[in-house]
Amino acid sequence: MHPLFDLTGKVAIVTGCNTGLGAGIAAALASAGCDIVGFNRTEPTDTSEKVHAHGRRLVNVRTDLSIAHSPEAAGALFEQALSPFGRIDILVNNAGVIRRADALEFAEHDWHDVINVNLKGAFFLSQAAGLHFVRSKVRGKVINVASMLSFQGGIRVASYTASKSGLLGLTRLLANEWAARGINVNAIAPGYMETNNTAALRADESRNRAILERIPAGRWGTIDDLAGATLFLASPASD
Repeated sequence: MHPLFDLTGKVAIVTGCNTGLGAGIAAALASAGCDIVGFNRTEPTDTSEKVHAHGRRLVNVRTDLSIAHSPEAAGALFEQALSPFGRIDILVNNAGVIRRADALEFAEHDWHDVINVNLKGAFFLSQAAGLHFVRSKVRGKVINVASMLSFQGGIRVASYTASKSGLLGLTRLLANEWAARGINVNAIAPGYMETNNTAALRADESRNRAILERIPAGRWGTIDDLAGATLFLASPASD
């Protein structure tokens, strides 16, 4: 491992790492020497095996991140994450939910469910991490998983589009506020990826074909496609 990308001795929180992009991000960080604290509703058994295969440890904090939409709740979760290893160096706000319905029929609870996890939870966890980094004089890293819908509207996903657009704005704001404190805040904005959230789209032959026609690479993105970007943004290479 080149020293610029070496994460030996570092600890990362990865939210929603029991499957999909979060699982790949956790494995990528572990491959560079990072231990992982996961925030998941279920035990991330497969991800744990991938992390352990790299000789690193994964400790899961079992939680529903819909409760993290206040400073107090997010701060309490962050304290739980600190306990196993005694430090946190990296926060990856990956966990996300999506609800699909026409805008004319979009329900209020589907709005709040998505905003609470994707935007409010990500902000208040970032706030808790930022406070820890400043107090501990840690050159911390925050990586938000945004979306191509941070840049375009999409259809039938009003709250998801709003949350991911908001997350992009928050990334820029936190990067501005915290840069002088030695804290890097960035976002990765995946396009169409092979995850649980897109299973229905990929199973719909006509939608799948139409989507592939719009992707220059001619394929859906895979979890492994994010490994390099994740390691760059988490490591001294991106200081």
